[in-house]
Amino acid sequence: MVSMKAVVKIVLLAAALSLSACSSWVYRIDIPQGNFLEQKDVDKLRIAMTKEQVVFVLGNPVAANPFDHDTWHYFYALRGGRGNNFEKRLVVEFKDDRLVNISGDFDKHPDFDKPLDI
Repeated sequence: MVSMKAVVKIVLLAAALSLSACSSWVYRIDIPQGNFLEQKDVDKLRIAMTKEQVVFVLGNPVAANPFDHDTWHYFYALRGGRGNNFEKRLVVEFKDDRLVNISGDFDKHPDFDKPLDI
């Protein structure tokens, strides 16, 4: 016959094993931060656009340099609950309140250097 101590040990061992397996079942939320930009939005940018036009297309930047009002930073990060992280950056540069360049993780549209006025 099985002793009571053996039954208790088996039950405790089964409980410990089942609780350790639950950690992989815990739902972890994804945490998005910043401006979500798509290539199709960046493709709308053209040289010589005003700051207001850029805000209309992309929204307000995540960070503006307080010492350089002509450089805007757009950043998007997604911290996945399962460890799959995603980041995209875009730096928008102005001169005399007109768009002169973009750089970062997005491609420049072939027509970027053609102003909208033409």
